[in-house]
Amino acid sequence: MHTCTETAELGLYTRPAYRLLREDSAHPLILVCEHASRYIPAALNDLGLDPEAAREHIAWDPGALELAENLSQTLGATLLTANYSRLLIDLNRPCQAHDSIPLQSEIYQIPGNQHLDEATREYRRKQLFRPFHARLSGLIDARLAAGRPVRLVGIHSFTPLYYGQRRTLEMGVLFDRAEGYARRLLEGMSVHDVKIAGNEPYKIDALGDMTVPAHGDARGLDSVLIEVRNDLLRTPQAIQCWTDYLAPLL
Repeated sequence: MHTCTETAELGLYTRPAYRLLREDSAHPLILVCEHASRYIPAALNDLGLDPEAAREHIAWDPGALELAENLSQTLGATLLTANYSRLLIDLNRPCQAHDSIPLQSEIYQIPGNQHLDEATREYRRKQLFRPFHARLSGLIDARLAAGRPVRLVGIHSFTPLYYGQRRTLEMGVLFDRAEGYARRLLEGMSVHDVKIAGNEPYKIDALGDMTVPAHGDARGLDSVLIEVRNDLLRTPQAIQCWTDYLAPLL
């Protein structure tokens, strides 16, 4: 079927959809950071958001990239990261999810995503979503074909305040089918003075999440998503502390 790509955004997405580090790693772990970047092409004028809002958690996961990079370096593990803001299209949502291209995020309306035509939505899928997930699928395919073990871990951060409510949780391990792997992580973290929980502050939902259900659970792989509160990821020392906690467990 012919798909129209005549859109005002044609040609705007000139940087690659993703960045891949340590592709040839022998470590079983593949790290994924779908919300690593807040980059939006200048021509889109931050999708109509004011500069402060465009730097907020709605656009990316502050601190997640630094933690993922540090874990990748420490373990020598492969890392796949997004190069564009989640506001253009969320790489951890199925394309059919209502917030795949969000009209609103928490208290913020996203003016540049209102009334998008289907050609523009499809263009973002083609330029940003599909290349990222095709690359991740390819990495997993190659390792499984070689008879190698694979574990998949997404690295995210969450806000200290959500709709005005303060969160005391410091770290969550989100999972569905990989309960054994998740429980090992939770038990390993329990020796530290950290407020942790399973499936908090969110839960994995096959209709609302992408990486863990589609690339991990559907293929029978140990797959979880780690959430760290973003006010605990603001300094190199804090990043190193979380790396020291997590690296031996992953």
